[in-house]
Amino acid sequence: MLRLVLAFLAFLAVPFAAGATECRDTDFDGASFTLCEVTLGEDLRLFHSGPDGAYGSFRKVDAALAEQGQALGFAMNAGMYHRDLSPVGLYVEEGVERSRIVTSDGPGNFGLLPNGVFCIGDRFRVIESRSFRKTKPDCRFATQSGPMLVIDGKLHPKLLPESDSLYIRNGVGVSADGTRAVFAISNSEVNFHAFARLFRDGLGLPDALYFDGNISRLYAPQLNRHDGGFPMGPIVGTVVPKG
Repeated sequence: MLRLVLAFLAFLAVPFAAGATECRDTDFDGASFTLCEVTLGEDLRLFHSGPDGAYGSFRKVDAALAEQGQALGFAMNAGMYHRDLSPVGLYVEEGVERSRIVTSDGPGNFGLLPNGVFCIGDRFRVIESRSFRKTKPDCRFATQSGPMLVIDGKLHPKLLPESDSLYIRNGVGVSADGTRAVFAISNSEVNFHAFARLFRDGLGLPDALYFDGNISRLYAPQLNRHDGGFPMGPIVGTVVPKG
């Protein structure tokens, strides 16, 4: 009997394998969100195009990975895009810059400065765009979007608590040491201020970036979730061995 107990305890002590992204539902300040947390040990990538053009969907990315014996572990849309699905602003894939950074203000959420860049390199970073242009950090993958939600622990100054602009929204926040990236999507319509507070006050993350609203979608097999809709531009997701 003692051997069985010790074996069971040893089983519980075994850590999850790399690639096992944890996704869960949570409530914050009266609203529902789904969170997926990725650590540096996981294979997190950005996806946009294959031989036949822009993937546009989680299903097509997963099919492309299947040809290599791999699969999507989790995924979500990861930045704004033009009508032809090309990225708005900086996009880097496997160290190759495919779209240039944009640092001027402009219309829409992307131009609500400061905006920022999510960088996947030796650690995870969310960096304000003009700072990114100056410092030029080494990113294996990078996507630009906006606005920033949280900047060094402070909310974007133009996000208003009383705003009536309500949408399903998604984005990413990173830990201070860059070892964790938490991807979040709201399950009900929220304003920017409420979404930013989720990252800062609910999750304790000092930097966070908005990806998009209205078209926001999530792929999380462990939650039996595969959101469909119009074709997407950049997609972020983990890669795992095909089961």
